[in-house]
Amino acid sequence: MPRSSLSRRVPAALRSRRVRAGAATAAALVAGTAVFGAGQATAEHSVPRSDKEIPNLTLVQDRIKAYYGDTVTADGEHYASPKSNYARQVRSIEAKARTYLTRALARQDAPADKGRAKPAIVLDMDDTTLLTYNYELREGFRFTEKSQDEYLASTDMDPVFGMDRLVNWAHSKGAEVFFLTGRKEAQREWSVRNLKNVGYDVPLDRGHVYLKDKENPPAYLPCGAGCTTVEYKSGTRKHIESLGYRIVANFGDQYSDLRGGFGERTFKLPNPMYYLP
Repeated sequence: MPRSSLSRRVPAALRSRRVRAGAATAAALVAGTAVFGAGQATAEHSVPRSDKEIPNLTLVQDRIKAYYGDTVTADGEHYASPKSNYARQVRSIEAKARTYLTRALARQDAPADKGRAKPAIVLDMDDTTLLTYNYELREGFRFTEKSQDEYLASTDMDPVFGMDRLVNWAHSKGAEVFFLTGRKEAQREWSVRNLKNVGYDVPLDRGHVYLKDKENPPAYLPCGAGCTTVEYKSGTRKHIESLGYRIVANFGDQYSDLRGGFGERTFKLPNPMYYLP
C-alpha cells in the first residue's frame, strides 16, 4: 500500500462537522446492523428501552476492523486490506460507475449532444477518494479538529482502493473532475498535497477543489457560514453547473454528499465508521 514520505507519527483526525454518536455505534444504528450479542431486541426505538437495543461498541468496532481487513504493521499502524470485503464492495461500485461513465461520456461526441455543457464528475474526499481508516484506528474513532490538523499536516492518506484509477480514467475520457469536501479551507494545502502524492493526476487548483470556508463563504451559497452539509454540497454543485458543466456523476460516502440535486447519477461509497447528516 502506498505510504506517505512524511512522518506517520503525529496523531490525527477528521472532518469538522462530524457527528459522533459513539462513532461506530451511530453508523451501526443508522445502517440497521445485524445482531451483535445474544438476546438483542430486533425492534429499535429512538430512545432505547433497554441495553439490548444498543449494539456493544467494542463488538461493533471489531466488526468494522474485520470488514476492512485490519492489517497492522510492525510499527503498530493500522491499514485496510486490498483483499477485504470493504475493498471488494468498493471495486463493485467502481465497476458500475465505469460502465455508466463509459456511456455517459461517449454521449458528448454524439451529434445530438454537440454544444451541450461539458460533462463533469464531483467527488467527496474523506472515504470517497482518500481512505481515513489509518487515522480512525490511530485515534480510536475519536475525532477532534486538533488531531485532524496534525494528521493531515504530516500524513498522506491512501487512496480509496481503485478510486484514483477511476478518476484518472474518467478525466482521460473527457470528464472534468471536481473535489467537494467538508474539510475546512485551512486544510487546502495538505489536502491537495495528499491527492497529488497518491496518484490523482487531475487539476487540483482552487477551481477544481472546493473546501468549506466559514470565515469567507462564497456568494453563491445563500446559507453562508451556516450551511448544512446538504446545503453546502448541493449549492456548490449548482455553482459548478452554472460554470458550464453538467454533473454526470456525484460520488460520496455519506448520503448528505449526494442529496440536494445537481447531478445526473449518484454513487454511494461504503463507510461504517462515522455518520454525517
